[in-house]
Amino acid sequence: MSARLLKPVPERAAETGSLAGAAVAQVDARFLQDLVGYNARRAALVMMALFGEGVAPLGLKPVEFSVLSLIHANAGITSRQLCDVLAILPPNLVGIINPLQQRGLINRRPHHNDGRALGLHLTEQGQSLIAVAEQTVSAQEAASLSRLSAAERQTLIRLLQKIYLNEQTEAPPPATDPAPDAH
Repeated sequence: MSARLLKPVPERAAETGSLAGAAVAQVDARFLQDLVGYNARRAALVMMALFGEGVAPLGLKPVEFSVLSLIHANAGITSRQLCDVLAILPPNLVGIINPLQQRGLINRRPHHNDGRALGLHLTEQGQSLIAVAEQTVSAQEAASLSRLSAAERQTLIRLLQKIYLNEQTEAPPPATDPAPDAH
């Protein structure tokens, strides 16, 4: 990374020897703006605020939306599969699943392939709710990403997934030793 120079403190503060109440004419955030994590977090804050505006009135938190959406697309999915996909620990998922079941949005039934496991299914109420929620989220996301072309949107998604999928599923590539000398 390149070295960053801080902008000088206003002369008044330098003269008094105090930085209290000092303000810079323009904030230099170049270092932060060059960090992927900083930019990803800023974008996530915008997206989550919009998400909250649309889905909170439906009584859903982001993780509940994700769980319901996955169950909607994968009827009979197990808790273990949800944990793997969402990177959630099993004890934490219980605290998400139980309230959804108590609200009448999902139910548990014996899994069709493994009688020891329980598959998760949406109730009619859950299907209706997730249909509205997914439509709302899709519309909000389209509006918030309207400044991106379809290709840019797909590239952004692919690059973000490359970061977090690599983190979850792959070990770093092994270091390679230089080829031994042929002499």
